[in-house]
Amino acid sequence: MATASAIALSTTDLAIAGGLVLVAGVVSVAMRLDLERKLLLGAVRTVVQLILLGYCLEFLFQIESAPLVLGWLGIMITAAGRAAMARPSRTYKGAFLSGWIGLAISALLTTFTVTGAIVGIDPWYDPQYLIPFAGMVLGNSLTGISLTVDSLLETLDDKQDEVECLLCLGATRWEAARGPIQIALRRGMTPILNSMAVVGLVSIPGMMTGQILAGAAPMAAVRYQIVVMFMLAGATAMGSIAVAWLVYRRMFNDRHQLRMERIIRRDS
Repeated sequence: MATASAIALSTTDLAIAGGLVLVAGVVSVAMRLDLERKLLLGAVRTVVQLILLGYCLEFLFQIESAPLVLGWLGIMITAAGRAAMARPSRTYKGAFLSGWIGLAISALLTTFTVTGAIVGIDPWYDPQYLIPFAGMVLGNSLTGISLTVDSLLETLDDKQDEVECLLCLGATRWEAARGPIQIALRRGMTPILNSMAVVGLVSIPGMMTGQILAGAAPMAAVRYQIVVMFMLAGATAMGSIAVAWLVYRRMFNDRHQLRMERIIRRDS
């Protein structure tokens, strides 16, 4: 079987693809959705950010320096932490640190497990593998972490009387918080569970599509995608659990009291 090569795309090809966003903008104007400015901003940010990423990756691929690769991972985790903790409708002081820790735990553990124990890259910091895997983990984990934090703070806020009643009746802080934490973790895990349920039937994931377009055999691409899906599920679970635990420790003190004054509602 002949191996296909990736088809190079010209600037004209990219402009034609941009026309698809233009169609969405026309629909927005026609139906008065007021989304055209956001579409334009999103398109510009997509182009600029991806071009900058391309230059950075070319530099990292040529240098292959462990400190630079780890530094880039730190930047990625920080950016993902800011994005994750900016979405919930409620927050608290120290929320960014909680999100950063949750993402760092999930990203580093799962990424290095896959690149070291499964793929077996050499050297261990090879940016061609490490950075793409970490990017996939962070992109999915931040959604799960954001939903977990949003759900947990919202449930504690809405069910304050119920939680405090349990505490007054002698329940420990864990017994009172267990229900809201379970609700939050289920919500945080929902996106990845939905993806796992339809992968291969409704959707062909991005990594598998990219490998096939680059000329990889379909079954080889399938094996990589299975590893990626398991990696994302594990990372989302670890990140959501870690951040839920940190929020729980922040919202309840050692005297088994709910500290509702620490929850800050964001303006709509």
